[in-house]
Amino acid sequence: MSFMFNPYPYVDPEAVNFPEFPREVTGSVLRGNAKIGSLLAGTKGILALDGYVGASFAELLVRIEEADADVKFFDVSEAYRTSEELDVLLKESLPEDRVIDPILLFGRSVHRELDSLFDPSKLAQLAGKLQAAAKENALVVVWGCGAACEVLRKIADKVAFIDVTPLAATLRIRAGRTRPLGDRGKRTLSYMFRRFYYYDYEIMMLHRKQLMDAGAVDFYIDGNLPDDLRLIAFADLEKVFAEMLRRPFRCTPVYIEGVWGGKFVKKLRNLPEDMRNCAWVFDMIPNEVSFQVKVGPCTFNIPFSTFFRHCGEKLMGKESVERFGYVFPIRFNYDDTYGGSGNMSIQVHPPRDYNQKNFGEPFQQDESYYCVKTAGSRTYLGLQDDCDVEEFYECIGKAEKEHIPFDHDKYVNSFPSEEGDQFLLPGGTIHASGRNQVVLEIGSYTIGSYTFKLYDYLRKDLDGNPRPIHSIHGRNVLVTNRRRSAVDGVLRPKPVTVREGEGWKEEIVGEHDLIYFSLRRLSFDRSVSDSTEGKKFHVLVLVQGDEILVYSKKDPARNYHAKYMDMVVLPADLGEYGIINLGKTPCKVTKTMLK
Repeated sequence: MSFMFNPYPYVDPEAVNFPEFPREVTGSVLRGNAKIGSLLAGTKGILALDGYVGASFAELLVRIEEADADVKFFDVSEAYRTSEELDVLLKESLPEDRVIDPILLFGRSVHRELDSLFDPSKLAQLAGKLQAAAKENALVVVWGCGAACEVLRKIADKVAFIDVTPLAATLRIRAGRTRPLGDRGKRTLSYMFRRFYYYDYEIMMLHRKQLMDAGAVDFYIDGNLPDDLRLIAFADLEKVFAEMLRRPFRCTPVYIEGVWGGKFVKKLRNLPEDMRNCAWVFDMIPNEVSFQVKVGPCTFNIPFSTFFRHCGEKLMGKESVERFGYVFPIRFNYDDTYGGSGNMSIQVHPPRDYNQKNFGEPFQQDESYYCVKTAGSRTYLGLQDDCDVEEFYECIGKAEKEHIPFDHDKYVNSFPSEEGDQFLLPGGTIHASGRNQVVLEIGSYTIGSYTFKLYDYLRKDLDGNPRPIHSIHGRNVLVTNRRRSAVDGVLRPKPVTVREGEGWKEEIVGEHDLIYFSLRRLSFDRSVSDSTEGKKFHVLVLVQGDEILVYSKKDPARNYHAKYMDMVVLPADLGEYGIINLGKTPCKVTKTMLK
């Protein structure tokens, strides 16, 4: 949910995958707007030029017209419902209760499909216009989000789809270049992002999946650089995906500044100098990241959601799809306060029942912290044994309403943090990462980020606005009997060895009945082997050591060189794999998988 923050406009050039592809795959790749426009202009008949939220169509339409002056264009938005009709439709999804949600951050997930965007009579009229125009013109182009909807797809001769990453979409929204579909009202930026998250993104992700699953796309276009488009035939993109499912790969992170942000990751990954700090690193938050893959002469930057929703079972495993549907069910990011200005906020997340009732979310929001780098740090977990809860709530209320600070340490427990410590944070557990550490945060899947801040030290964000407190939601979900004596050894567990050999071992560092994933750690001197068994995806993170090679035992050429703190995804279909230490000191690698 990067719109809550300010994602930095940077695409990491180090996070690129380099598979080998035969000429038959790379032959359809085109780079450059003029070349792509010329190709599409030569398709003839009716072309549906569709795209994901944030896609820019104008540059390509100009190039198509340059290549074929006889082309006739139609904007699919003329068949959308009116802005007023969409407001009524989405009222349930976008409630306005500023008592419980002061800045209207949260919404309600209500399952809808692309058809809900269209007025059926307008859509039928548009289809008629296209068919009539096709009798008089060699090429007719219907363009816009949803241009390849079912009604129009039936009469289209070719379909092209312009895809953009969540980062590109977010930056275009912030720059005022993208608005919610069909919306004509005067909107705040926060309203638009909430609308995108609970409607536009969801219906277009489903639409994109349906198109791809049906094999209804002819051309896939990487639209992240509007002046430098890249195209690949969809049949060849399928081959790219098939190759990615047979190898370890890395996603492309999203870097975000924050009021408490640290400097460790910024230095480690050579991020731009003008970036103020790096508070969050969305290394593998499924709906926020992309993956870059070199295909012949071009590097394509593809939304991870495009991949995992289309290739669900082979990527995630049959059990995962049966339990969670076509979503990648675990998210990964870093919280960096190392050398920053303070702690993260004192916060709590909702359990499953609360998420379902209040937000229409099917899953809970559980989290965990693995301490990667520390320097005299502390991690907040649970309440103090002698905490007076009502007094604590009173202090929270005064801080929120009257801006009166209080000593949070009197009520909230904390433990000293050491590198390698694992903390478990099932929904309802009060927690925070303290200053001067980098934690690997691993959590369950949700569309939004339901972080209920209880206390944030009266800070303002980097734009000078007070950071919102959600004390009512927080009080509703806080489990008050999770106190120091109850959580020590349970939510701060000791590692348990599950297998070992000469120079290596695997430990469970964190499991809990309320959390559906297992947190493991592989420690080894030179190498270690493991397997997804064709059933469950693994995500590996090098948390100690310089560099490793992660490779497929079936074909060692399918590998990924991972550096310190890189995250590597191993598809369920991968099977047996090995990890080789390329450095001089012993390695530790965290391994996360579904229980």
